[in-house]
Amino acid sequence: MEIVVVGRHTEVLEKFRQHATDKLTKLAQLAPRAQRIDVVVTHERNPRQAGSSERVELTVVDKGPVIRAEACADDRYAALDLAIAKLQERLRRSRDRRKDHHNRTLTAANDAPVDVRPLSEDEEEPPAERPTAVAPGDVVEIALGDSPVVIREKVHSAHPMTVDDALYEMELVGHDFYLFIDAETAQPAVAYRRHGWSYGVVKLDTPVSTNGRVHEREDAAV
Repeated sequence: MEIVVVGRHTEVLEKFRQHATDKLTKLAQLAPRAQRIDVVVTHERNPRQAGSSERVELTVVDKGPVIRAEACADDRYAALDLAIAKLQERLRRSRDRRKDHHNRTLTAANDAPVDVRPLSEDEEEPPAERPTAVAPGDVVEIALGDSPVVIREKVHSAHPMTVDDALYEMELVGHDFYLFIDAETAQPAVAYRRHGWSYGVVKLDTPVSTNGRVHEREDAAV
């Protein structure tokens, strides 16, 4: 597992790099499939924020969902320890959830009948979709006309998921919101954090596409 340590508006000494590497290497047992852990150290120069002037962000690059953690303190070593503690908890939750999902999948596979019939002509695989203008993972910045406004655009790969899965992945990255496609309705949706352990979900009622043409969604007659 590769560990990459970079500084943002600050210099990172080799002593801290080695300390972070030694600490994070021990997390391999919680994330055996992790390819890399990115460590970003940021220094806040505002003297009014001296108590949280050092920020450490940790991101685990894995084949599964992105797992992040960050923490602030007046010392970057203390911030690193706080961030690692958060990351450990999220990695444990991810590992336990994978185990539960694996067990449920095995049970369902053993119980469900297997359909080995060949595809009919009407069931052929649909043609591949055209590639988007921005590839997943790429970031582009576009100026808004002649104004000084710059729009930063990034495309993420996505697959339909339940609201429960969206809340779970939102907690793994430590964000206050999470954009996803609802598996039950196929609608774009955003899960967000409210007060305490309360959450909200906003969905978009998008037009329906039929035979290449887009039309407004109509309620079924009762």
